[in-house]
Amino acid sequence: MHNVFDFSKHKVKFMLLPIVIIIAGIVMYFVHGGFNFDVEFLGGIRMQVEMGQDFNNEDVSKLVKDTTGLDAVIQKSGATGQTAVIKLPAADADDGGEANKDAVFSALQEKYQLSDDALLSVQSSSPSFGAQVQQKAVSYTLLAILCMLVYIIIRFDWRSGIMAVITLAANVLVMASVYTITNIALNTTFIAAMLTVIGYCINNTIVIFDRVRENMKSRRSIESITAMTNRSIQETLGRTISSTVTTLIMVLMMYILGVSTIKQFALPLIIGIVIGAYISIFLAATFWAAWKESEAKAKAEKAAQNRTAKKNK
Repeated sequence: MHNVFDFSKHKVKFMLLPIVIIIAGIVMYFVHGGFNFDVEFLGGIRMQVEMGQDFNNEDVSKLVKDTTGLDAVIQKSGATGQTAVIKLPAADADDGGEANKDAVFSALQEKYQLSDDALLSVQSSSPSFGAQVQQKAVSYTLLAILCMLVYIIIRFDWRSGIMAVITLAANVLVMASVYTITNIALNTTFIAAMLTVIGYCINNTIVIFDRVRENMKSRRSIESITAMTNRSIQETLGRTISSTVTTLIMVLMMYILGVSTIKQFALPLIIGIVIGAYISIFLAATFWAAWKESEAKAKAEKAAQNRTAKKNK
């Protein structure tokens, strides 16, 4: 193939973008005092109340504080922004927030003249349950990555498996950084977005590695591993970009037309899909080629040294 772009030559430059995002995420992690865990992870109560009028988040937060003595997170939801989502932490280790539900809603009814059916939904969980959710989320993510590693090692080789896991780890770090930068609440939606992005990233990576394996079999001796890898990436570039763009169109529609809770899921998903494709194209195979090339050179040098040693004897 003519005019093949040298992806491997610029691999270090391509690595700067995810590194910058991860560093920004680490900085914002400390600025925000850690992740913004939702009640599903920390335990507490989540109330959704139809206010039927415009309201100020700070006023509602102050009302909840005066009623319960606890700091609440207030968000606007719904098409008109007149639905209040109130997230209240658990009062103690065994309380899921039920003790404060009636008091908070009564205070809202009195101030905003709400009817009894204004309380749309209530979700509550204890801190111990939230800790279990966190543990399961980490366990399932690691299990998914482990299964992918085993599959790639069986289908390709152990170097490909290791590089795929490294790129997945980079993708996970970028996604986590997006959540700290935007301060979006971490809940089960976060796990869904994370696993979706991991699936897209590994799918694109496998497609490229599959083409590398095919071209490796027919590679001419005068073509270096790096050149063959660059050719393989370019041959799969159209497929990777097409699948990524078509998926992004649907996710963008979700973000544009969806309510705030859908947007909280779609925004990190958009960023994650783009970064996942970026890492698969520019980093996974290029660093694999560099690793493979260095091993080939080391073997050639060792063989040359052995031949020289035999001649000197």
